[in-house]
Amino acid sequence: MRLTVVGCSGSVPGPASPASCYLLEVEDADDRTWRVVLDLGSGALGPLQRYCDPLEIDAVAVSHLHPDHCADLAGLHTYLSHHPDGPGGTAVHGPFGTASRIEELRGSATRTRVLNIHAWQAGAPVSVGPFTITPESVTHSVPAYAMRIDGPSEWPSRDRAVIAYSGDGDLCDGLRTVAAGVDALLCEASFLEGDDAPEGMHLTAADAGRLAQSAACERLILTHLPPWTDPNSTLMEARAHYGGAIEVARPGMRIVV
Repeated sequence: MRLTVVGCSGSVPGPASPASCYLLEVEDADDRTWRVVLDLGSGALGPLQRYCDPLEIDAVAVSHLHPDHCADLAGLHTYLSHHPDGPGGTAVHGPFGTASRIEELRGSATRTRVLNIHAWQAGAPVSVGPFTITPESVTHSVPAYAMRIDGPSEWPSRDRAVIAYSGDGDLCDGLRTVAAGVDALLCEASFLEGDDAPEGMHLTAADAGRLAQSAACERLILTHLPPWTDPNSTLMEARAHYGGAIEVARPGMRIVV
């Protein structure tokens, strides 16, 4: 599996990055490339086109329905509906209410015909080609899910690999389940210790480090940093609690597992 960071800015787009969006790609036994997008937040659809044509997206997996994680689903609807090579059709997996949220974002009461909406069920795996995505409910201000994604490994020494994506949420059993023993944990680190963080909604960098350490993750990628947060401070705070390989996400970063 290959994961490309399209956008990693937390809560709002920043000057160097759109909001949350990550592209997963893998080939199957017939050498067909499958593409899943994790979240499609504010400003992400444009930069996503640097890495693939949206007509080629097989599914969008939405962690929750805050704008910084789903706003550009409205733009994806327009792209798939009106592209001269369309109309395309893409599956969208998200929390209950995703269809209504897309209508709201589009400013339309008409259901989209090009986005096929499916509601997550916590703990129930979803197959997209060779990918298996298992969502788990996490603690946030709205219904939200972290995801555990299993797929073919890029490395000849192993058959399968696992990436976990935290979405947004405070420490909870669902997040621990998703993170356990993964090859790479893509984890929000929205705040630093001592910040005036909203209770029960987000992780600090220290929380992310503790989670990765206790879950025995092979690699930790810190993401969802607001534009006003210093990446070096985030990295140092997480590193104090986690002894493995660790990086701060940046647009264009590619993670191979």
